[in-house]
Amino acid sequence: MGSLVTPTSGEDGSTPVAGNGKAHAADEVPLQPTEPVEMASAAPLESDKSKRRRMAMLPLEVGTRVLCRWRDGKFHPVKVIERRKMQTGGPNDYEYYVHYTEFNRRLDEWVKLEQLDLDSVEAVVDEKVEDKVTSLKMTRHQKRKIDETHVEEGHEELDAASLREHEEFTKVKNIATIELGRYEIETWYFSPFPPEYNDCLKLYFCEFCLNFMKRKEQLQRHMRKCDLKHPPGDEIYRSGTLSMFEVDGKKNKIYGQNLCYLAKLFLDHKTLYYDVDLFLFYVLCECDDRGCHMVGYFSKEKHSEESYNLACILTLPPYQRKGYGKFLIAFSYELSKKEGKVGTPERPLSDLGLLSYRGYWTRVLLDILKKHKGNISIKELSDMTAIKAEDILTTLQSLELIQYRKGQHVICADPKVLDRHLKAAGRGGLDVDVSKLIWTPYKEQG
Repeated sequence: MGSLVTPTSGEDGSTPVAGNGKAHAADEVPLQPTEPVEMASAAPLESDKSKRRRMAMLPLEVGTRVLCRWRDGKFHPVKVIERRKMQTGGPNDYEYYVHYTEFNRRLDEWVKLEQLDLDSVEAVVDEKVEDKVTSLKMTRHQKRKIDETHVEEGHEELDAASLREHEEFTKVKNIATIELGRYEIETWYFSPFPPEYNDCLKLYFCEFCLNFMKRKEQLQRHMRKCDLKHPPGDEIYRSGTLSMFEVDGKKNKIYGQNLCYLAKLFLDHKTLYYDVDLFLFYVLCECDDRGCHMVGYFSKEKHSEESYNLACILTLPPYQRKGYGKFLIAFSYELSKKEGKVGTPERPLSDLGLLSYRGYWTRVLLDILKKHKGNISIKELSDMTAIKAEDILTTLQSLELIQYRKGQHVICADPKVLDRHLKAAGRGGLDVDVSKLIWTPYKEQG
């Protein structure tokens, strides 16, 4: 941990010495007691000087880069995004909202001064100048690698100005935790709740209607009156303890808006749609004798000109790594098959969403290629899977399973190579039992 008092070593790492400033060898005559000794006073003077230097830099400016002790007990580089005055304390007593530059924005948090190593403070640099200098130093290959990294962060459709505006508006998490059912969940990102919730660090959600409150007592009173035990829509799928409900945003506007507020706490890149009339929400639940408890959802536009079969997807943090995300993706494609259409997710995808989709596309396509005898075209794969041809092409190209010969793409499916890629893609999620899906496409409902 950083300390406000420095050790007695000099700033250049050397040990302070007495008298003439030269260190004495072992066989030299030591100083006599009657001679003036500077070592005793040099350390406090140096310590006071260092302490004054550090105090002079407080409070830290927004944009400062420094090392911060994280929850793993180690120091990591951060950038100060925002600061706020503590209600009790001196003029320099601030808390700092920091972004860990090695990690995703979901780990941004408020920290206290004692978590920061002030010896590591770097001066605030004008980011436009810094970006220009960095750009001049980078090779074309390095720039391409940086661009690819940004694409995977889920902002590939935002230009530089829009990205800066997005990050400025959403830079500080407004809600730290939520209570939903039996879970207390740390949030990841900013969500634009109504202004009356600006002073709340924690919100309490009804897990059935998704109304949110400031205090636990309010939630308890609400739960005694709320008669919902599942999402307010039609149950279109049930297999074992899993159920899927279709919620029409037009018929259940408040529920749809509350779901968007909740989801935005865990999704960095999505625009919050206040006009939920145009969307259908598919809410996945685990069911028991107390009711149907939401584990995740996806939404889709009722009518999409771009063939989007999914607008937004989220598995709540307590239910992640259980195969639910892959189940939601698979379910969206089963709906596309029922509609007789090919589909693709709306862009941009989040970093976790992109990984999930790449894994799903890889497993589905390689399973077919392993079982299929003879030649097969991308169009045939698209018809069989409801996956858009462009997604099939990019997936197979990334696996180096496709070549361009004589004006057309040719799939090269060596069984050993397929097995290797399938193993790398990991296990699939929970299977969708299509026989348990009872659903009518929206246009036919109308």
